[in-house]
Amino acid sequence: MTDTIDYFYSHVSPYAYLGHAAFLDMAARHGVTVRFRPVNLGEVFAETGGLPLGQRHPARQQYRWLELQRWALKRGLPFNFKPAFFPAAPGLADCVAIALIEAGKSPAAFGRLMLAGCWAEERNIADESFIREALSKLGEDTDALIAAAKSDPITAIYAQNVKDAIALNAFGSPCFVRDGESFWGQDRLDLLEDAIVSGRPGFRPL
Repeated sequence: MTDTIDYFYSHVSPYAYLGHAAFLDMAARHGVTVRFRPVNLGEVFAETGGLPLGQRHPARQQYRWLELQRWALKRGLPFNFKPAFFPAAPGLADCVAIALIEAGKSPAAFGRLMLAGCWAEERNIADESFIREALSKLGEDTDALIAAAKSDPITAIYAQNVKDAIALNAFGSPCFVRDGESFWGQDRLDLLEDAIVSGRPGFRPL
């Protein structure tokens, strides 16, 4: 039976940027079905005890710098460690991804453009003109998708993603959920792949 992975992420997340392509490549290798679940990290943090970056202890902030440098090198990705437009509100970009899904399309390529825009290209992912530019580059119906992204049905799905993330213990970005077992962070992709290859049932908290 083909595995299905719920992929919770935000387009403003540096770790989603670092892991996006690696995860999708791995999923493709194993024929895994990916359910893209853009999520409002601020709301997830508020419910699960996470803190915005500026409120974290200096030791945690310093360690984040180390991790970003290590993983940018490991993944071979260009990385701007102090982007001009961070933090940027990712809500519209996240909802455009949902609009693509609801239109029966994959948001993977759009996600790559948004994540790289934020973390490698000094683009403002909160700027509607940048989002329109990205959609045009992908050959999408820009006006229709922007309108859909701002609609009540799409914003309701975005809100539901928060509730589902919390229920599934997906408390950060990216987080991958397979058979009820959450794998938090792009640095858990090896463990996720092991689970997929083995076909084992998802682990549960003891």
